[in-house]
Amino acid sequence: MTATATTLQPVSAPDRILVVANIEVIYDHVILVLKGVSLEVPRGGIVALLGGNGAGKTTTLKAISNLLHAERGEVTKGTITFNGEEVQALSPNLLVRRGCIQVMEGRQCFGHLTVEENLLTGAFTRRDGNKAIKADLERVYAYFPRLKLRRRSQAGYTSGGEQQMVAIGRAMMARPNMILLDEPSMGLAPQVVEEIFEIVKILNRDENVSFLLAEQNTFMALKYATYGYILENGRVVMDGAADALRSNEDVKEFYLGIAQGKQKSFREGKHYRRRKRWLA
Repeated sequence: MTATATTLQPVSAPDRILVVANIEVIYDHVILVLKGVSLEVPRGGIVALLGGNGAGKTTTLKAISNLLHAERGEVTKGTITFNGEEVQALSPNLLVRRGCIQVMEGRQCFGHLTVEENLLTGAFTRRDGNKAIKADLERVYAYFPRLKLRRRSQAGYTSGGEQQMVAIGRAMMARPNMILLDEPSMGLAPQVVEEIFEIVKILNRDENVSFLLAEQNTFMALKYATYGYILENGRVVMDGAADALRSNEDVKEFYLGIAQGKQKSFREGKHYRRRKRWLA
């Protein structure tokens, strides 16, 4: 179905910017990857989507941003509602214009372009003129002063942390209401990870941008999020307030490597993974 043939259905949930209801995703018409995934993101909130490698986090984000078709995937059941409209049949560029932007895993900067040229590509869908775009560029530089110093450098020659800042700044240039942020800590030093998450917190507070974070670094994600969902094998197995998840003994054992206040060894961690109570 094309975007022009889609009838957008209103949903009376002004406090929720995103509602994913019982979606299933299939690749190549055969492989079932997501199995009845449901989640919500409050307007102006930060929500963490947690789980190990292969749990379905990236697929969930791509289902929301409508990027599955490029990988021969499709949402076969359920609904995705953004800003009160069902959007699962929209094209990705129309969803970007509605204010939902995905920052891909691995930054995905244009290495041959300068930092500033990368940022300006984020404003490609805008139609409000160069003056507004230049004002937003300076606003991005205010949040990322390091990028202003590197604005003429080729993005491919900047550090991993700087490339992550470019990717987030590029998303901000589209004036989003919500950013889907995929594995922002991947490949970065702990100090840089902390800096990136602090920037996310500031953007959420000052710009009222909602965030859905897909992250393997459970400790860092739950430190900054207010709510979290844990995925295992393509389904949500646990969700709750971030504080509650941090104090949950199962989450401590399986994702933080801690049980009853003690750090667990790798061998003990494997033993605990065999007895996940929520999968029993």
